[in-house]
Amino acid sequence: MQFGIFTVGDVTADPTTGRTPTEHERIRATVAIAKKAEEVGLDVFATGEHHNPPFVPSSPTTTLAYIAASTERIMLSTSTTLITTNDPVKIAEDYATLQHLAGGRVDLMLGRGNQGMVYPWFGQDIRQGIPLAVENYNLLHRLWREDVVDWKGRFRTPLQGFTSTPRPLDGVPPFVWHGSIRSPEIAEQAAYYGDGFFHNHIFWPPEHTRRMVELYRRRYEHYGHGAADQAVVGLGGQVYMAKNSQDAVREFRPYFDNAPVYGGGPSLEDFSEQTPLTGGSPQQVIDRTLGFRDYVGDYQRQMFLVDHAGLPLKTVLEQLDMLGEQVVPVLRKEFDALRPAHVPEAPTHASLVAARDAAAGSADQKAGVPA
Repeated sequence: MQFGIFTVGDVTADPTTGRTPTEHERIRATVAIAKKAEEVGLDVFATGEHHNPPFVPSSPTTTLAYIAASTERIMLSTSTTLITTNDPVKIAEDYATLQHLAGGRVDLMLGRGNQGMVYPWFGQDIRQGIPLAVENYNLLHRLWREDVVDWKGRFRTPLQGFTSTPRPLDGVPPFVWHGSIRSPEIAEQAAYYGDGFFHNHIFWPPEHTRRMVELYRRRYEHYGHGAADQAVVGLGGQVYMAKNSQDAVREFRPYFDNAPVYGGGPSLEDFSEQTPLTGGSPQQVIDRTLGFRDYVGDYQRQMFLVDHAGLPLKTVLEQLDMLGEQVVPVLRKEFDALRPAHVPEAPTHASLVAARDAAAGSADQKAGVPA
């Protein structure tokens, strides 16, 4: 099972000091956080994509390329890449390039984006969010798998005899996760293509997450990609840790109360009760996270949000130390022990290349082609 962190890249004042980091400091902090994630043994670092204040990650591939050059092992991903307002041709080009630069340590999570003002900035309409996601991904999927594409759709100019370059590394496209917190159409899309489905359930109760994942698993099996419990599922979560729950709640409360996405809503206690948000000791985070399996089954990727709401970099790095030293090793061991042998690991570039080669070998054997 893969464990990692994701950032939304908000530039938020620290409510305990009143100091707001500069954009430069926040971007440099993002790189430091990614490098720390690799240092403490995490598997994945993912950055969001936003085009409006108070967020800075408007160019994820630029940031991820820099991180790729500064790291050796960690998988680089997104949370999310906007499939609705980005041209799928540019996504195909940018992420294939990143895949080459990072030696295959790249996948991406596609999402629609939930901020309506962004759509017209890129010539789109949020009311067309689902059709845009469906059509744009269909084109992206073809661009990475067909050397020459003829295409015509509703939302961009047609393509005739078009080749997206560079071609994917080793002829294998980056693995795609489809992220959605409330749209059954996106779960259906992930299932149709046999891609991964990521439910960022930091805002939702377990019952909602269970229904979305169940839908995806059922449709994944329907489309013939494997049994429902072999579908590739990822979950989001947010944690803040201290030696005990009292300290964790006391330290995290001002950040929660002033967070861009939480502030003004339910109390920290109510939110923690109704969602997977966990402020507590490392053992409490372990126990809560292991409980996710009870309502989604065995899954492949767990991502945590740890750098939100004005938390200073020093604190975030300390959180990563606890995550890497005290939490993830236990979770990795426990989840692996529970996972049946027929349930796959999360795909990597190496595993996708091996699966492609094995399928080709099997086809040759059936056709009587000598090895």
